[in-house]
Formats: sequence, C-alpha cells, structure tokens
Amino acid sequence: MTDLTDPAVTRTARQWLSVLARYRDPSTARSLFELAATLLPFLALWALAWAAIGISPWLALALGALNGGFLVRIFIIQHDCGHGSFLRNRRAQDWIGRILGVLTLTPYAVWRRTHAIHHAHHGDLDHRGIGDVTTLTVEEYRARSTFGRFLYRLYRHPLVLFVVGPSYLFLLQNRLPLGLMNQGWRYWASAMGTNAVILLALGLIVWFGGIWPVLLVFFPSSVVAATIGVWLFYVQHQFEETHWSKGADWDLHNAALEGSSHYVLPQPLRWLSGNIGIHHVHHLYSRIPFYRLPEVIRHHAELASIQRLTIRDSLRTVGLHLWDEVQGKLISIKEAKQRYNWA
Repeated sequence: MTDLTDPAVTRTARQWLSVLARYRDPSTARSLFELAATLLPFLALWALAWAAIGISPWLALALGALNGGFLVRIFIIQHDCGHGSFLRNRRAQDWIGRILGVLTLTPYAVWRRTHAIHHAHHGDLDHRGIGDVTTLTVEEYRARSTFGRFLYRLYRHPLVLFVVGPSYLFLLQNRLPLGLMNQGWRYWASAMGTNAVILLALGLIVWFGGIWPVLLVFFPSSVVAATIGVWLFYVQHQFEETHWSKGADWDLHNAALEGSSHYVLPQPLRWLSGNIGIHHVHHLYSRIPFYRLPEVIRHHAELASIQRLTIRDSLRTVGLHLWDEVQGKLISIKEAKQRYNWA
C-alpha cells in the first residue's frame, strides 16, 4: 500500500483526499475569532468613513474604498459557511452566512447552491454556465456568427469583466435567484429576504445620515469588494495551464486540483482574501476552513509548488480567451487565428 505520509510519493488527486481530510475540522474558538477580527474593523471603518463625510468627502470615499478589503474577507467567511467548514453547528453557520450575505449583497442560499454547482462541474466542458466565467473553446468561438464573436469578445474585455461586470453582478444580478428561478421557493425567499434587509439597512442609513453615506461609503466598499472578488475568482481558474475536458476524460478530483491555481500573494493580501489563493487545495477539499489552508501547504511542499501563479503571472491571464482542446490550454483569440489560419 502507498504510504501517503512519505513526502517523496507523488500522489494522485484522489489520493490527496485522505491527506487533506486531516485538516477539515474547524475550531469554534478560532472561527469566532476570525469573524470578530473581520467584522469589527469593517464596522469601525464604516463608522469612521461616515464621520469623515463632514470633514472631507474624499477622505470618506477613500475609507469606504479601503473597507472593500474587509468586505472581501467577510465574503470568504460566508463562503466557508456555505461549504459547511466554518462551524460544527450547521444551523449557526447558516445564520451567520445569511447575515453576512446582507453585507456582501449575496443571497446565501442562492449563492451556496450555484457555488456547489461550480465545484461539482468545474472544468467540465459539458456542464458550463452556472457559477463560472463563460469560456468558449476555439471551435465554439469559430462556429459563432460575427455578432456572436463580438459579444464574446465584449464579455471577455477587461473593462467588462473587471469594471462593469462585478458591480452588475453584486448590485443587480444578485437581486434575483438567476439560474435557480424554477427550483423552489427557498431560493426566492433567500434573494427577496436579503433584498428586503438591504433596503431596510439603506433606508435607515439615509434616514440618519442622508444620501452621502450611501454614495461615499456603501457603494465604494461594495464596488471595490466586488471587483477584487471577481478578479480573484478569475485568476483562480483562468490561467494558461488550467484544466478543461469533457465526457469520460473529465474527472472531478483532477479538475479540482489541476484547474485551480495557487495564487501567491503578499501576507496582508493573503489575510484579507482569507487564503482563497490556495485555491487548488480548497477545490480538492472544500471542507477545510480557510484559516487552515496555509497549514496544508506548509506541511506538503508538493502542493505548495504546483499551480503557482504570481501577481505578475496573473496579469497575463487577462489576454487568454479560448480553450484550445488540441493544445490543452487557454490561448488568446489572436493566437487562435494565427495557429489555425482563420479570420
């Protein structure tokens, strides 16, 4: 039998599961500490930004934008609640997820279901469209009409993906249970309940402070967090040597490990992003609490060294648009035209 504790052993994706299972148990005390260490600075910055409006609107705007970083971390905690990895008590963590969903503008039950679909079908060319960044193959793009190609290029343009798209997704699209509208009342209840609490909160803010706290604090923090969140999600899966396959060639565990990056960030950014850059480990074993992910790669050098993506590397991924099934990698539209000689 293979000794999975031997660091010299090269493990398959499936073999890693028994190793990673050792890290799955959350600590209630640690989880509550992480929640407090995230929420308290977020609320303090919100109050400070609100108070700064009377001193300088620009200062308030800057503080509101800065608070977007803490909002990203709030989303990561909501994310762990959705995976059942934040607390041992499922009911308690679901309520935490619902409450945090108001702050992140993300209906908890809707997001939990669509994100589960993402995990279950990531890298599967036969199941795309929910919880992922739309990605066409070279042949699919070539088969589109001129207008269809234009729409895809528009969708993949950086201004749409990382500027317009995130705000649209969190401020507007999340207001409806899109993708789940015919799958039961619970998703409508999640979306409409979240919307109602958001409107109540905004109404109270306007009642006590007027419109400026909404414009200078709420919107900047939400937009910054949405943009960072979409960027992180993009680079976690949209890199050159990612994994896409279909039919019998697709395997859940291989797609999880090979199709998710290890985004290497400086320590402050790792903390604010809740270690979500260690995404290959997360996708392979999503029940590991976010604060235990660094422990995994410290203990297992093999996992620390694969799928590494630096900030400089990640900037190059913006120019990748199509999955080339022949080469087994993401390429640009320009490269596809040159390689396959089509207009």
